[in-house]
Amino acid sequence: MGPVTTAAPAGALPAPELARVGSAGQAIVVTAPGYGANTATLTAYDRTADGWQKAHGPYSARVGYNGFAPPDEKREGDGRTPSGVYGFDFLFGVSANPGVKFPYREITQSIVWVDDPKSPLYNQWVNKDQQDPGAEPEPMYQPIAYEHGAVIAYNTARTPGLGSAIFLHAQVGGPTAGCVSIPVAQLVEVLRWLDPAKSPRIIMGVA
Repeated sequence: MGPVTTAAPAGALPAPELARVGSAGQAIVVTAPGYGANTATLTAYDRTADGWQKAHGPYSARVGYNGFAPPDEKREGDGRTPSGVYGFDFLFGVSANPGVKFPYREITQSIVWVDDPKSPLYNQWVNKDQQDPGAEPEPMYQPIAYEHGAVIAYNTARTPGLGSAIFLHAQVGGPTAGCVSIPVAQLVEVLRWLDPAKSPRIIMGVA
């Protein structure tokens, strides 16, 4: 059975954050009760002819161990999840493609994410056997957390120090280092639902 959808009354938004996604046809809203809180709620919505309808959730989510950063205040290594509205780049996983619509990259043990602000490859997926990832890159071969995931298109300009490796990925039992995580079964549902033709956006921040 598919997810039950609920429509908001005519002219109303089921979540006020949806006013921020422009013309997107899909939106994921992740909200925490306050700055410093590392627990949050994730709900996914479809835009229909009758307005926004809930497609998935609400699900219990975890964010950075220091909660959300206020807008424009996310920095590398601060343990905070960036606030704002972002798209998605590509999907990935240690496990095979579960049937998603976005481009999907399988992770091998040579794949890392560059977290070194001094590296010219900062905030990128890199095969360390082919390129120098700089100091202390993040190993992507993490079979639990990264069984499946999505790259949130944060800091796409790759500005040094503003933060890197912001993903939607599987929960491992605690807060993240700056990503958003939900249980893997729910994650796979959401990843299969995401449709690049609908320009999905994720809105993250304090409710």
